Amino acid sequence: MATDWLGSIVSINCGESLGVYQGRVSAVDQVSQTISLTRPFHNGVKCLVPEVTFRAGDITELKILEIPGPGDSRQCGDLQQAEMGIPGVGCQVGPSQNGTGKVLKKPISSSAPQNIPRRTDMKNQDIIISPQQQCSKSYMDRHMETLSQSKGFRRRHNSWSSSSRHPNQVTPKKSGLKNGQMKSKDDECFGDDIDEIPDTDFDFEGNLALFDKAAVFEEIETYERRSGTRSRGTPNEKPARYRHDENILESEPIVYRRIVVPQNANKEFCTDSGLVVPSVSYELHKKLLSVAEKHGLTLERRLEMTGVCASQMALSLLGGPNRLNPKNVHQRPTVALLCGPHVKGAQGISCGRHLSNHDVHVILFLPNFVKMLESITNELNLFSKTQGQQVSSVKDLPDTPVDLVINCLDCHENAFLRDQPWYKAVVDWANQNRAPVLSIDPPINEMEQGIDAKWSLALGLPLPLGERAGRVYLCDIGIPQKVFQEVGINYHSPFGCKFVIPLHST
Repeated sequence: MATDWLGSIVSINCGESLGVYQGRVSAVDQVSQTISLTRPFHNGVKCLVPEVTFRAGDITELKILEIPGPGDSRQCGDLQQAEMGIPGVGCQVGPSQNGTGKVLKKPISSSAPQNIPRRTDMKNQDIIISPQQQCSKSYMDRHMETLSQSKGFRRRHNSWSSSSRHPNQVTPKKSGLKNGQMKSKDDECFGDDIDEIPDTDFDFEGNLALFDKAAVFEEIETYERRSGTRSRGTPNEKPARYRHDENILESEPIVYRRIVVPQNANKEFCTDSGLVVPSVSYELHKKLLSVAEKHGLTLERRLEMTGVCASQMALSLLGGPNRLNPKNVHQRPTVALLCGPHVKGAQGISCGRHLSNHDVHVILFLPNFVKMLESITNELNLFSKTQGQQVSSVKDLPDTPVDLVINCLDCHENAFLRDQPWYKAVVDWANQNRAPVLSIDPPINEMEQGIDAKWSLALGLPLPLGERAGRVYLCDIGIPQKVFQEVGINYHSPFGCKFVIPLHST
């Protein structure tokens, strides 16, 4: 009697701990009280093992979903609906009185179970769903949706649902080449067997480890070498490689050291383009200015060039076009210009005149002296024609921080000025104002600098300035190249298209 149920599709409920299993009965052992299912599904998910066996004591409820007909094979078939554990209305099995086995109950429906047509039979014949299949349609829909969400079987669900229609609805036959082609494409897209879909995830890392990148590139290199074809360059010759800052159109190597001084420089600087600019001693710098003045580059011309270059740098430090805009009259910057009674002070006054012409509020500090240099008198005369303000007392300087302080107090000579009361008072005011400081042509000795600068502007060639000078800039004051050669300096202009360039310590 037990062998009569082989091939039947059943649903076995093993309680909350083991769950529900569906599959086709492959073996029934009355002696050991066991039943085996082939191609089982556990809680709607296909099991990894091909067959599972249950003891009678583990079974809580057993439902027969399908009974094979007389002509059907009792071996495992390819019915997708049955294999996925689709329950139907069949026979139920309950626990026996002795608890050692299961007793079959009578079927709920008196009608014989209907055979589910195969996929190959659905192509060329009408499809009619029996009332028994219609009763389980809602459960089948829910079960198929669960499978599609858990295992990605959505396309199988679409294929099944297209054949599950009303019991009295008949699918019309399709004829013609066009309809036949469409049907063939549907089968090609959705007609794969569900068992062919892998249950495990694809191992990307494992497959990637199988790829030997070095061997593949070596093979490509060998092929190109033998065939004489290269993606770039000539055969058997590697292409030249360039850095991001190199110009491939250069016909000759770049010479970065284009300025040579007659004596060893104590300190060297370099420009943004990498050109080395050596420093010179104060004696050589003084000799250079003297020779230039002999050839016509007078003090007045140097003062004007220094004032223009220093004012351009100061305007850039103040914000440039972003702040110095005719529409921004409410953001007019304020500059405190500290000058001494010497040529360096005259350079600062020239810078203040140009700043005032560019709508910058300039406050010029210059101590009172009985006799001034002619250059200072001339520059003050021009400065008085601007809107700039001149003061001679520290008390008249602003109490609030200014935008920029330009320091022209120190000079390479006349060191006795640093002992004057006005000098010490101005130095204390500048250090307490907390404004950034720009020094024009500061002295070499750091002990002679009372104010620490953030920027320093050197003239012509830089002096070996220390750390207190801040970041060094170099300005062009118009000294011709032959004047450099006359004092023994092999000179080539490092300025390019600018008059003020930054220098970096090497």
